[in-house]
Amino acid sequence: MASDNLNIQVVPVILCGGSGTRLWPLSRRAFPKQFLVIAEDESNHSLFQQTIQRMETIYQGDRTCDGTVLGSSVIIANEDHRFLVLDQLRELKNEDATLLLEPVGRNTAPALTLAALQLLRVEEMTNGNDNDPILVITPADQVIQSQTDFAQALQGCIATVIADKSKQTLAILGVKPTSPETGYGYIKRSRSIGVYQEYIVEGFVEKPDEKTAKEYLSDSYYLWNSGIFVMHASTWLAAAKEFCPNMLSATEAAWIARAADKLGDFTFIRPNKEIFKDVPSESIDYAVIEKCPGSKYQIKMIELDAGWNDLGSWDAAWNVGPQDEGGNVVIGDIITMNSKNSLIHSSSRLVCTVGINNLIIVETADAVLVADKKNSQDVKSIVAELEGQKREEKNLHRKVIRPWGWYDCIDEGEHFKVKRIQIGPGENLSLQMHQHRAEHWVVIKGVAEITNGNHVLTLSENQSTYIPRGQIHRIANLGKDILEIIEVQSGNYFGEDDIIRFEDSYGRS
Repeated sequence: MASDNLNIQVVPVILCGGSGTRLWPLSRRAFPKQFLVIAEDESNHSLFQQTIQRMETIYQGDRTCDGTVLGSSVIIANEDHRFLVLDQLRELKNEDATLLLEPVGRNTAPALTLAALQLLRVEEMTNGNDNDPILVITPADQVIQSQTDFAQALQGCIATVIADKSKQTLAILGVKPTSPETGYGYIKRSRSIGVYQEYIVEGFVEKPDEKTAKEYLSDSYYLWNSGIFVMHASTWLAAAKEFCPNMLSATEAAWIARAADKLGDFTFIRPNKEIFKDVPSESIDYAVIEKCPGSKYQIKMIELDAGWNDLGSWDAAWNVGPQDEGGNVVIGDIITMNSKNSLIHSSSRLVCTVGINNLIIVETADAVLVADKKNSQDVKSIVAELEGQKREEKNLHRKVIRPWGWYDCIDEGEHFKVKRIQIGPGENLSLQMHQHRAEHWVVIKGVAEITNGNHVLTLSENQSTYIPRGQIHRIANLGKDILEIIEVQSGNYFGEDDIIRFEDSYGRS
């Protein structure tokens, strides 16, 4: 990189809004795959946490390199997942990220546009109009097995972008195919190679058929599209203005009408919900990247050979998992006999297999998936069926994470539901009311402060209270220890949408 680029910010932009439906039943809307520990590393971190750590070591432990400075991450996530993001960042002791919170999902192009607008605005306010940050854009749900090789390839992308003073170059990492994948997009590269080991991208192919994918596997000029891009913030906005002006203008309007607040060292940026819900839903590739070849915006590709996998299916998870002598990947309490080439994942109980081959078996507390490994991409069809039947298993696990703690539905019938609820020290549920159910609370651990209509009372272990239907109520843990209660609901409807919030410590009212 040229030394006259002193203090150019290189900013990791983490796209964290995916739903991961192909990894159901482990991945669900309320707790998608990027927050799960699916491909375990030595520290037992989630895919999102692994991504954060990977991006923060682009320069192999240093935050400066040849006149550039690695800035704090910008994370684009769904509003509903903000506390999952915060909890996992705090586990990493990373507390200076900026969170852009989408009120509704609108795919990756609007997400990247929000990040570019925000970062250019921050640079204008702090460093003057000439400081145009370089964005390193990555999904939050991929596996990279070699950090060293990844960092070297990414440094080549950064150098390639900096070398173009016209700021009309975008860089992408391409992955050499190892199998004829029909679920990936492909990049066609040129023959000639540049000074940073880069190739010009001649075109893109989106999810070819099996015959074509096999042809690409034997053709060194076709590589998988990793979805990892590098470009100046201004380059993205200029290209978006040319190729998808409606998306750009609508996203910019939502960003201009944004709200901002802080929680500790974290900054939250919220685009206007009413405007953002009308933003066209477009991917980065479809909106801009695929339209660049042949235009003034040149895309250059550097090959990535670092054990990349986007975990787009259970078959992919089997590929990257530690396999036993029979080729099985086993996670959890598993006993296998005469079983081969299968992935068996247990979350809550003993799972035993006898004489199976090439299967995916995933057990959770409320659902079990059994699939032929070669058909694992079709799990999305099961999710669509669950959606059609309006079943909660599509979106929620039996144990549901909330910003104040969690609840676990341990039993239910036609006119009742029983939950075990854990509330962290200093946390509280919202001041709320239910129209269709009454509740009976029994404290089993800790001390609870209960608001029950006009009364406030303190309950300790083995004490209880009854909340009639329509009564305003709240439970708070004012102590330093965990609070646990058993909640027995009675009524004719128990959906989570039967909550009217009057006050909430977490911005949900």
